[in-house]
Amino acid sequence: MRNYTTEAEPTALVGPWLEPLLPELIDFRRDLHAHPELSFKEFRTTDKLVERLLEAGLEPRRLDGTGLTVDVGEGPIATALRGDIDALPIIEETGLPFASKNHGVTHACGHDVHTTTMLGIALVLHRMHLESPLGATVRIIFQPAEETMPGGAHSCIEQGVLEGVPRILALHCDPRINVGKIGTRIGAITSASDTIKIELSGRGGHTSRPHLTEDLVFALAQIAVNVPAVLSRRVDVRSGVSVVWGQINAGSAPNAIPGTGYMSGTMRCLDRDAWHSAGELLDEVVHQVAEHYGVDVHLEHTRGVPPVVNSEHETALIEAAARAEIGEGAVVLTPQSMGGEDFAWFLAELPGAMMRLGTKTPGGEEYDLHRGDYIVDERALGYGIQVLTAAALRTIRDLDPAAQTDT
Repeated sequence: MRNYTTEAEPTALVGPWLEPLLPELIDFRRDLHAHPELSFKEFRTTDKLVERLLEAGLEPRRLDGTGLTVDVGEGPIATALRGDIDALPIIEETGLPFASKNHGVTHACGHDVHTTTMLGIALVLHRMHLESPLGATVRIIFQPAEETMPGGAHSCIEQGVLEGVPRILALHCDPRINVGKIGTRIGAITSASDTIKIELSGRGGHTSRPHLTEDLVFALAQIAVNVPAVLSRRVDVRSGVSVVWGQINAGSAPNAIPGTGYMSGTMRCLDRDAWHSAGELLDEVVHQVAEHYGVDVHLEHTRGVPPVVNSEHETALIEAAARAEIGEGAVVLTPQSMGGEDFAWFLAELPGAMMRLGTKTPGGEEYDLHRGDYIVDERALGYGIQVLTAAALRTIRDLDPAAQTDT
């Protein structure tokens, strides 16, 4: 029997194991896409995963509420792999035959691909193990609620999913990268992300007499413009602090100054240390801007996630696996994203890395994440399974000093 973890170049072999499973996995992904579920409500998704893993002879462990883990192989844990399973509250506009049946909910971030990739890895590794024992264990984590703040990573960690785990790997769909390629980066690959909600209240009145009111709409406008401006002068500009508002609501008539108003947005930051300092400044700056208008301010600042910071060794593992499985030109350098990702909380506990999985059809239409029309080139699914399966095999080989001397 072949030993897939001690050969000099063990990773250029996942494709043949995946090929007979791929049609089923594509159907599985389409079923998930048609039945998306919001954060902490992924009950059907969890049931479908448990059902398929049990059918394969594996023993998945359900997490509280939703989500699960499954261990493949025997022996010490070589690595964990994480995929997120929740969808977004967005109306789908793709027109696909397997478009969302749950109106107002869609997999607009590619988590259906992430989930199915992890299922495929579990099935491939299990089949390999049945033919020739892997000599170690790979733990696969199907995490709920990545799209909320704080996300489901905290709950998973509290339930012991990282016990005995030396490292963790993950992937994220990227519509800017052509299918058949992956994007990697050593160091920060995403940004810190917080949610900001501000409620103002004051004495309303007629727009002809603003001096007799606390002009709440004007105060909202000043906060919207000046808080980002002041923060940009109080925090190192190289840290990339960005405050962007997504909602401003106040009033119901053009000639009436309302007594209450509301705004919300996000604060993002490229640097973890600057994220902490900007967060400490936020309350001070908001109140300084608002105090000139006499309004009462209620600020709700929800700490979201720090940046995902890829370790050098784990990034190199993924890159080597991609080159062996897909080809020498498979790896591209990806820029740091301003998006947030709660995989960062796993990396606060362990070394690891997240790769970007190309989902763009070469020469095809440009999409973006969190858009209702986002369409994935389904060939990406196979590439994601190949690369991370191969990377997992390399982590098993890392556990065996004798095997390392053969390479």
